[in-house]
Amino acid sequence: MPIMSSLAGKKGLIVGLANAHSIAYGCAREAALQGAELVTSCLNQKAYPYVEPLARELGVPLLTCDVETPGEMQSLIERTVEHLGHLDFVIHSIAWAPLEDLHGDVVNSSSIGFARAMEVSCHSFAQLAQLCTPHMTQGGSFVTMSYLGAAEAVPHYGLMGPVKAALESLVRYMALELGPKGIRVHAVSPGPILTRAASGIAAFDDLMTHAQKKAPLGRLVTLEEIARLSAFLCSEASSGMTGQTIYVDAGCHAVA
Repeated sequence: MPIMSSLAGKKGLIVGLANAHSIAYGCAREAALQGAELVTSCLNQKAYPYVEPLARELGVPLLTCDVETPGEMQSLIERTVEHLGHLDFVIHSIAWAPLEDLHGDVVNSSSIGFARAMEVSCHSFAQLAQLCTPHMTQGGSFVTMSYLGAAEAVPHYGLMGPVKAALESLVRYMALELGPKGIRVHAVSPGPILTRAASGIAAFDDLMTHAQKKAPLGRLVTLEEIARLSAFLCSEASSGMTGQTIYVDAGCHAVA
């Protein structure tokens, strides 16, 4: 019997809901459509009233988690497992850097700003894996979000370039370490779309215009396309894959 790309019967955690344009929300919507049972999270109680209607519309619980606050990630996983029983997949879609460091040159970035960007955008993925792996006894998938700026120097992407490069390397090492447990790890690298996190990048409109002109498909990708790739990587249809950064950018990465 052929294995279809479906999340029916799967249980997952999706971290990073911000608004209806966030990649995490797109992934949650797609996973719910494919039959997954979910728990989602947003940053804090200030964000909660804006995000809760989206979670309610999907019929999934919404929790809060600020990865910079000690104990919050542990609490998130405990409450998630309490609700779901176990985990089959986790989608990590959070990224942040202090604006003064994000908008400046990398060579002028502060050590504190660099470290905070790395903690939130990269190391939190490793922390999630550490906390979630004991609850993935039948194997599973971890997926995080990257960007072309990890592999190439993209004007105005600045500090997030080295941070995302570290995240992609982390994916490979996590794949190596977690493979014996039947757990697969991937980074999805979307083309530019206007999310809240992206809006903090200087001249982002110019970046989107350039990407659209450069892409072989002649357009930007949609939230739905990013979400469908992410769902595929969490499904049994991708069971032979791990350790990859997979682009969904209308082919932009393949063109000089």
